[in-house]
Amino acid sequence: MPWDLDDLYRMLRASHVQAQGMLDTITDPMLVLDSELTVVSANPAFYSTFETGRDDTIDRPFHELGDGQWDIDDLRHLFEQVIPKAASVSDYEVTAEFPVIGHKTMLVSATRLQQPDSGRRLLLLTIADETERQRESDKKDVVIGELGHRIKNVLAVAQSLARQTRIKDRTAEDYRDDLLGRLNALGKALEVTVAEDKAELPALVRKVLEPYVGDGGRVVLEKGPIVSLTTHQAMGLGMMLHELATNAVKYGALSVSDGRVTIVWNIDDEGDDGSSVSLRWRESNGPKVTPPSSNGFGTRLIQFTAEQDLGGRVERDYQPEGLVVNLTFPLA
Repeated sequence: MPWDLDDLYRMLRASHVQAQGMLDTITDPMLVLDSELTVVSANPAFYSTFETGRDDTIDRPFHELGDGQWDIDDLRHLFEQVIPKAASVSDYEVTAEFPVIGHKTMLVSATRLQQPDSGRRLLLLTIADETERQRESDKKDVVIGELGHRIKNVLAVAQSLARQTRIKDRTAEDYRDDLLGRLNALGKALEVTVAEDKAELPALVRKVLEPYVGDGGRVVLEKGPIVSLTTHQAMGLGMMLHELATNAVKYGALSVSDGRVTIVWNIDDEGDDGSSVSLRWRESNGPKVTPPSSNGFGTRLIQFTAEQDLGGRVERDYQPEGLVVNLTFPLA
């Protein structure tokens, strides 16, 4: 069973042989330094962690180990400023680029010792590799930051929808239904990104248009390539699809029993600005279509979303047999 550090400290004062045996059982890298910071002893964990050997370690100044890999400003500060003022130091963080093992974050603990028989002063160093834990902590910070960013975006979009949804000449129920429908589309777009850790076509299209896709095949999703979307793109595209579907239900192809909507998309690799996604919404068998005399909020929302959220462009073609909407935006 591995010895604890208290036992090791006591044994270092009493017996070098026994202490070395105990040192070898410690799972964290450890070094024993003399008053000149020359390495007196090291344990196997140190050799294996830093991929070095006894001949390159023992009787060498600490700052010369591994061709100077330990000659670090943070460690010089520890030895020159911190340790002389304290009997021990715990978890002093050191981050450096090591020649063999790469970028590492280490927690260095130091304890000053003195051999009773010779009066020789020693310094016991333990070096815990915290690189993976630090990486996980950094990843968690990124996730929390991303979550906060998403929440702010969602609140901003929700506030905008509430302010811009038309009130004039409408009942409270009409306003409520329109606003809740848009918020629901926003929620579905976010649901796809959370469930899959990213949003993809066609999963987003199916989710947002779920109420219509299963209604007797009135909405047809033609087979297209899987396209990865950023969260911002997914939110924008989800809102656009909802607006198009709502408009189709009220005035377009989905307002009659024989009406159909076909959605198809592809990736264009031939563009001057890099790869882009082209999505087409085509309505058919609906009421005769005529261009509107003015643009409502839904139309403005589609235009704004295409340009600002997707960084692309949208074109509406009011063909007599049905509305056709062509959306193009950069591939994420």
